[in-house]
Amino acid sequence: MTTARRAVVATAALLAAGVLAGAGAPPAQADRNHQRDVHPHLRSNLVAFYDFDHPVEGDAALERDQGRSGTEIELVNGGPDMRVAEHAYPGSGNALQTRQVNPAAAGNDDWKAGIWSASGVRTLRAFSGVEGTTVMGWFKREMDGPALNSTTGNPADRFNAIGLAGVLTGDSDGHGVRALLELIDVNGELRLVALGRRLDGGNSQTFAASEDWRTLLPKGEWVHLAATFDFTTGAMALYRNGQPVDGFYTRTDDPWLVSGPGPHVTTASDPRGIKIGGSFPQDTLERNPCDCRMDALMFLDSVASATDVEKQYRYMAR
Repeated sequence: MTTARRAVVATAALLAAGVLAGAGAPPAQADRNHQRDVHPHLRSNLVAFYDFDHPVEGDAALERDQGRSGTEIELVNGGPDMRVAEHAYPGSGNALQTRQVNPAAAGNDDWKAGIWSASGVRTLRAFSGVEGTTVMGWFKREMDGPALNSTTGNPADRFNAIGLAGVLTGDSDGHGVRALLELIDVNGELRLVALGRRLDGGNSQTFAASEDWRTLLPKGEWVHLAATFDFTTGAMALYRNGQPVDGFYTRTDDPWLVSGPGPHVTTASDPRGIKIGGSFPQDTLERNPCDCRMDALMFLDSVASATDVEKQYRYMAR
């Protein structure tokens, strides 16, 4: 089934369930039994959670959401083959494999995951007008740097980033984000970052890790990463294996416009989706592919405290 066809089927299913009927429609219920992997302190704010052990019945290229939103995502281009039997942490099942497929061709065949809708994804409304967001999960890189740029004629040109996971803005073309974990060039050096945007069409802010990205995310090693975004104050943070990561803001002005009277929240628009392992989950363009494995990706509608991030890491690594 094509991406476009899946979008039609998914929308029809949501309409039938009443999910798109309005703001008061009840969210879909997750597989509560599998929240054994989620620390109790985080469960009430867990909007979306993907462990890649729950294919949708009848279409294994779709993954069920184990959070409260019921937002299915697509395993783009690779389908069921993107689920690989590897344990990121004790008790985990499959992991997700993302990768660049053909760097020499300007095609749309990279393995990535996510969801996109031009009208916004209703089930992700928790991220509309929200005060804070957290993105976290397990990641294992299998590349030495950004991939070759498949969209240019220069055979030596490379992308400037490696996409991990994030929530899109309400006006996103499939690339622009509200909250994102990624590796990106900062002043000529690749760095692990949290990149966020409070207002649709507004400026982004980046919190970049000071330590070398290869130390923070060693090749071939599973690492738990988290990024938090406090849209009320402009504060951001990064965590690795439950511990805060030292870093710096790439802008010293007020890109989120939080210095004036509040309250300061994100734009009141439904995000256009989630992107995982690269941009454009609607599969119209290739950008920032990640030759990586990922597992237990969590998207929360709150700023997880440093204590709770550590508790979540230890809860899974126990």
